[in-house]
Amino acid sequence: MDKSERRIVVRRPRKGEEAHHGGSWKIALADLMTALMSLFLVLWVLSSASPQQLAGLAEYFRTPLAVALSKGDRDSASTSVIPGGGPDPVHADGERARVDKRTQRLPTDVRRSLLELRHRIETVMQAKAELRDLREQTRFEMTPEGMRIQLLDTESRPMFRLGSDLVEPYMRDLLHTMAPLLNELPNQLEISGHTDSLAYAAGDAGYSNWELSADRANASRRELVAGGLDSAKLLRVTGMGDRVPIPGSAPGDPVNRRISIMVLSDRAAARILAGYGPQHSQVHE
Repeated sequence: MDKSERRIVVRRPRKGEEAHHGGSWKIALADLMTALMSLFLVLWVLSSASPQQLAGLAEYFRTPLAVALSKGDRDSASTSVIPGGGPDPVHADGERARVDKRTQRLPTDVRRSLLELRHRIETVMQAKAELRDLREQTRFEMTPEGMRIQLLDTESRPMFRLGSDLVEPYMRDLLHTMAPLLNELPNQLEISGHTDSLAYAAGDAGYSNWELSADRANASRRELVAGGLDSAKLLRVTGMGDRVPIPGSAPGDPVNRRISIMVLSDRAAARILAGYGPQHSQVHE
């Protein structure tokens, strides 16, 4: 065969062969990397968060802010497995299971107003540079009696001078800031002082943690009133000594040196008054 007549063969790919060289695996890999990055980011945030921040995060998802600030149904805040159903039996044990359901949680409107108060306090603390560092020492806890605001000591930032009721300047600023916000609700207040278990040399026979906790509670009361709190809202001021440590803490832990401000529901306030004589014996349920 002459070279000029050489046959040229052109090979054309069959249909479907190009599919083997597609980039779909790249999309799957990108999705996997994104998911892993999100997982590690969440783990990092959780590992670096303080116990107070974790508790606040848990409370937020237990009571979504959008529902808390609206007038909608509160069934989403229930711990029930079925929305709107009864309490989860996993969380009910012994005496708690026999308590009337009305005493286990606050009425919807009361809870909503207390959560709004918490939000306003946190917003003001975030806005003021001098109070921003105190957020980790401020705890909010919803209870059947109302909302408990706890102001905690730390070794590096105590609320009072060691062994005395002398209020530190930043504690004074915090109490003065909270006073007008507490006035916005009609709820009465209870203030209690708490100490750690470190005792004075003279023991209970002399000046002790009983007196110190009561003196600190009254010092906090004076600062709140100086900041504008209506003194008629105060129902009880007490010193608890070292009898009520923070759950899970060592008795000598500085976190037990704290001031607790309880924003009482009407029912809780009535029960307190009922304990002081027959003239206050009717408790409204």
